[in-house]
Amino acid sequence: MTIQAHTLILIGVLLLSLVTVESGGWFLVRVGRGMVPANALQKNFFRAGHAHAAVLLVLSVAILGVIDAARLPFAFDLAARYGVPVAALLMPAGFFLSVLGKEPERPNRLMALLWVGALALAVGLVSAGVGLLVAGIRAL
Repeated sequence: MTIQAHTLILIGVLLLSLVTVESGGWFLVRVGRGMVPANALQKNFFRAGHAHAAVLLVLSVAILGVIDAARLPFAFDLAARYGVPVAALLMPAGFFLSVLGKEPERPNRLMALLWVGALALAVGLVSAGVGLLVAGIRAL
């Protein structure tokens, strides 16, 4: 199996993006120690955003590691290749940006980013899963 150059570049970008998740962990430690003021809603949303970022970036790398072998039709390939990485950006952004400010009582309208990211995640996972299943069956 040969991995395409653009796939290697995207994997490299995703791995470097994990450094931002690492710095987010440092931010969460500061929030947890009371060094950064945050109410309960903000703490919960910051934790959820951090967790989603890490998991979705790693999941993106895992999918990209095998997607080239499937040789999917163009539209499926785009959805499978970019759905999860797009979700890795949008979902954490929705968690973090929707609770900015002093003592928010509820998330603001930027919470919509979470739902757009969830849609991108679902489309990406279904496209990758179906595409890989079909490619595997064809290879039998």
